[in-house]
Amino acid sequence: RDWSSDVCSSDLEDLGPDALIAIPPTEAKSVDDFKRYYEALGGAARRPLFVQTTGGAKGITPPVEMIAELARKFPHLGYVKEEAEPVVERMLALAKERPAVRSLFSGAAGKGMLYEWRLGMDGTMPGAPFSDIYVRIWDAWQAGEKEKAREIFSKLLLMINLDTVIPGTRQYIMKRRGVFQTMVSRRSKFALSAKAVEEIEFCYEGLRPYRKF
Repeated sequence: RDWSSDVCSSDLEDLGPDALIAIPPTEAKSVDDFKRYYEALGGAARRPLFVQTTGGAKGITPPVEMIAELARKFPHLGYVKEEAEPVVERMLALAKERPAVRSLFSGAAGKGMLYEWRLGMDGTMPGAPFSDIYVRIWDAWQAGEKEKAREIFSKLLLMINLDTVIPGTRQYIMKRRGVFQTMVSRRSKFALSAKAVEEIEFCYEGLRPYRKF
């Protein structure tokens, strides 16, 4: 497929974002489709462009070698959000491709971020429910307050883990914090039991000293 016909440089540039991020194409049939897609984006954009390694067609993962090749060809494409397993091993392999690979971020709610930062990675791109908490952890880490960062992170991990134990935790928190008015979305609708809400609130209380609101 000729992905260039789907990419308009004016659409990418006119809004003036600081950076862009793109998941792999969901209609891809091969790694070559992935490559052509990002080449089309790289040719159209001039701003920093993150390659996200998951979220595209199932069963296809962008190889580290392909990402490094794209970064060498398009210097503004040397930014990566790595979520494909094995995440740490792939990040370490990509780190060997610096300086072409400029920045390495993880995702997955930042579950491994302290370890990744210790390994020299650049950051994480978590979901939105606890943005203020992630900032507190980052600031503590950058200030050399590693024990403080660990303390806050340990409380946050309770909530991250709870999202897998009680599906809908994330949606509940987004409503609880006033971001949304409902837990209903196009993808799902959750109805939490009283006990589930009690457990979410119990774990959420642990973050009270670190929340901005």
